Amino acid sequence: MNNDATVTRHLVIRGRVQGVGYRWSMVQAARRLGVRGWVRNRRDGSVEALAAGGAVAVEELIRWARQGPAGARVDAVDLVDAGDAGADGVPGDFEQRETV
Repeated sequence: MNNDATVTRHLVIRGRVQGVGYRWSMVQAARRLGVRGWVRNRRDGSVEALAAGGAVAVEELIRWARQGPAGARVDAVDLVDAGDAGADGVPGDFEQRETV
C-alpha cells in the first residue's frame, strides 16, 4: 500500500473503555494526527470509531486505540476497511458523537 494513500477504517474497541476519557482522548489524538472521523460510546460498553485519512496517520491512530488513555484497559480492537474516505458520513474534522 502506498504510504500516502487515503484509507477509512471502522473500529470497535472493547474493554474498560467507557468512563475513562477514551473518546475525548481519541479526539485529541486524531486531530493531532490529522485524521477525520468520529468516535462514540455504544450501549454494549464498547467504543466505536470511524477514522479516515492518510494510511500512516490512520495506522498511528489504530496503534493509539490499542492502548487508549491512562485508566483504560483495551481488550480488543476490531477493524474493518470502510472503503474510500471520500464516502458520505465522514466529517471534515474528528468529532465525539452521542451514544448509540
